[in-house]
Amino acid sequence: MPLQNRVTPFGEIVADPARGLFMGNRGILHDEARQLGRSRWKHPNWIICRLDYRGTKRPLMSPGAYTELFFLDEATALAAGHRPCALCRPDAFRQFAASWAQGHGGQPPSAKAMDAALHAARVTRDRQQVRTRAAPATLPDGVMIEQSGAPWLIWQGRRHLWRFEGYGDSAPLDEGEVTVLTPAPTLAALRHGYAPVLHPTLRA
Repeated sequence: MPLQNRVTPFGEIVADPARGLFMGNRGILHDEARQLGRSRWKHPNWIICRLDYRGTKRPLMSPGAYTELFFLDEATALAAGHRPCALCRPDAFRQFAASWAQGHGGQPPSAKAMDAALHAARVTRDRQQVRTRAAPATLPDGVMIEQSGAPWLIWQGRRHLWRFEGYGDSAPLDEGEVTVLTPAPTLAALRHGYAPVLHPTLRA
């Protein structure tokens, strides 16, 4: 039976056998029975990690260890409010910080500064995902939106249906405003050159 450790673009943590391209964490969320409690984060530094860093291997959700979370791809993780890990993905972290700086002005921020800004932009006081509205044509590639209750990726002038196992049907962008899932600070980084790693089903 799959563990509850798969993250959707809505930021929800659910059970699904697919693992995706990236791992990440928000702290220790599970108990000794490898079950998640009510909390969906223990600290504000939500990161996107490699699946295997320096050959580290241990049972998933080991006692006292952080809860391993899995994402279809980087666009999914960014929509859920995560950012590249500075330790296991230093090049991606530097690129993200540089694009962030271009989008917000000033020098590339520290991980701590980005985490603080992201946390305020991704969840409300009652722990709901922060969502905004925009016309799809104004959004950069790599952004996740919600339409008819489903998450879609904007890529190359079309929207592509997100699924646990990969991207499905695509459709033209609508003219009216849609709900944007990707947090505003990350949206600015995408506008200014950050290119997330996308699941290969997008090009299949």
